[in-house]
Amino acid sequence: MTPDRHGSAVIEFPSDLEILISREFDAPIGLVFDVSTKPEHVRKTIAPFGEEVTECSIDLRVGGNYHFVFLADDGTECSFRGTYLRVEPPTRTVQTWRFEGWPDVEAVESMDLHETGGVTKLTYRLAFRDQAGRDHMTKTDGLLANFDNLENYLASLLRPKGAVSG
Repeated sequence: MTPDRHGSAVIEFPSDLEILISREFDAPIGLVFDVSTKPEHVRKTIAPFGEEVTECSIDLRVGGNYHFVFLADDGTECSFRGTYLRVEPPTRTVQTWRFEGWPDVEAVESMDLHETGGVTKLTYRLAFRDQAGRDHMTKTDGLLANFDNLENYLASLLRPKGAVSG
């Protein structure tokens, strides 16, 4: 049985414009990369609090775009999109990041993965282009919930067929 790592993310602010979150997953690097970059998996983890996902498209190549949309409980549409700048399977992606609710906010988002002994460490960074944009990001609870969703989903994929979770 793998440990429950919910709530174990480490949040840092390396500069006034950056948010850095690191978290470990009990899964091989290739699976963590696939679950983080393939639409059939991402649509099951991207909505942080179980919201309905209405769009999940990913063109995973340099110059390719992604677009995620989910509906908040109050009916608000949350739409995120960007363009891939670097794609280095299974260790790294770098892409632009835009939340359409904040039209003037832009960031560069990166995911770096490193595996040791079957445990994959994910390092997630959002680097905003200016202080006004960074100031919009006052909470990280949605990002942390995404990581918990990712952990749960990875565990479901790694669970032997017929096994019941406890």
